[in-house]
Amino acid sequence: MHIIVCVKQILDPEIPPARFIIDPEKMRVIPPEGIPAVINPFDEQAMEAALRIKDARKDTRITAMSLGDAHSRDILKHCLSMGAGDAYLLEDPAFSSCDSAGRAYALSMAIRKIGAFDLILCGRQAADWDEGQTGAHLAELLGIPLITLARKVETPEQAVRVERVTLDGYEIAEAPLPALVTISNELGQPRLPTGMGIMQAMRKQITTWSAANTSADISILEDIRLRTVRLYKPVRESKCEFAEGKDAAEAAANLAMKLREARII
Repeated sequence: MHIIVCVKQILDPEIPPARFIIDPEKMRVIPPEGIPAVINPFDEQAMEAALRIKDARKDTRITAMSLGDAHSRDILKHCLSMGAGDAYLLEDPAFSSCDSAGRAYALSMAIRKIGAFDLILCGRQAADWDEGQTGAHLAELLGIPLITLARKVETPEQAVRVERVTLDGYEIAEAPLPALVTISNELGQPRLPTGMGIMQAMRKQITTWSAANTSADISILEDIRLRTVRLYKPVRESKCEFAEGKDAAEAAANLAMKLREARII
């Protein structure tokens, strides 16, 4: 079985708000110094889902793929240290500023070049823009079934069986292979790389492809770029008002009146 896991590098979600800086004129986020970018946590759980399948099926081969710049090599090395066998980086100026459809198109062309695969795993969404659209676009472009929000993934004979998260529990869905599944955080904590895995990852080569390498049509990428209209940090205002009284009973009554005026009670 061949599993392809699509991963993305993002700013660390744990960055203190004071360190989060944007340039409103150029409409871009300025990465804070000294805080390295990290793998999207949902994508890391997708990697864990692939490794669990590999634990059950020893003949499984895992390929990690990312679209980004040279810094994305770090998260691909992380995937290799976790247990992926191969890694591909799609790096080209033509891929910059792509929206979800553009990223999915670039990934689809690279996957077509790789050839035969059985299963594609993606995170349910990226923890930076939270769009959650790339996986669906990718499945549509490749013409394969899509199951979203998986908390458990199994691969019986020539099929994928998924426990899919719902608002009141979960449902079981099944699709023939090849297929694409997006992984939710309910899957559980991803494993940590071993020391041996880290050393092996350091020796492995990451294959880098440009748009020309994958035969991606530049004109298509130009038509589906993300166009940012406004980028800003929301401003939150708060105020505090004390309910006073000559004693506790009067203060409580005044508080109740204030809450009723605000239609809270």
